[in-house]
Amino acid sequence: MALPRFVLLLVHVLAGAVWLGAMAYSLGVVQARVRALFDDPVRSEEAAVFMAAGARWKVIATMAVLAATGGGLVVVEGWGHSAWWQVAIVAKVVVLAVAAAVFGWVSWRLWPARIFALPEEIAGWQRRFEAVGRTLLGLVTAEFVLGVAAHVIR
Repeated sequence: MALPRFVLLLVHVLAGAVWLGAMAYSLGVVQARVRALFDDPVRSEEAAVFMAAGARWKVIATMAVLAATGGGLVVVEGWGHSAWWQVAIVAKVVVLAVAAAVFGWVSWRLWPARIFALPEEIAGWQRRFEAVGRTLLGLVTAEFVLGVAAHVIR
């Protein structure tokens, strides 16, 4: 049982780290640089749209990997750990579900509206997306913290 647990845990942690790192880098570096590079919101929007192309399915795949490996870890380890471990695992499931719902809302509702925004609306959409991005970053960070807590308090 040690090898399956190791593989599941490794893939789970790496997927979470990639998602957290990509979001932090995007919000903290890429988006700030794009805004600094282009003084015009319309031009910075064109660059943002170009860079975001195809990212949706990578994020969905990452969430699927996290759900599958997290579920696999619960199956391999069993549910017989402390009550606090169980609370942490349930909280991880809830936070991932909320993150998936927020991401779905952004991807299929807000993104099309942003793409078809009038030039004078673009700056407002960029601010909204930054706020939602920070929310998602907070959720992904919470996932990571809950995972570490669950590992420590088993």
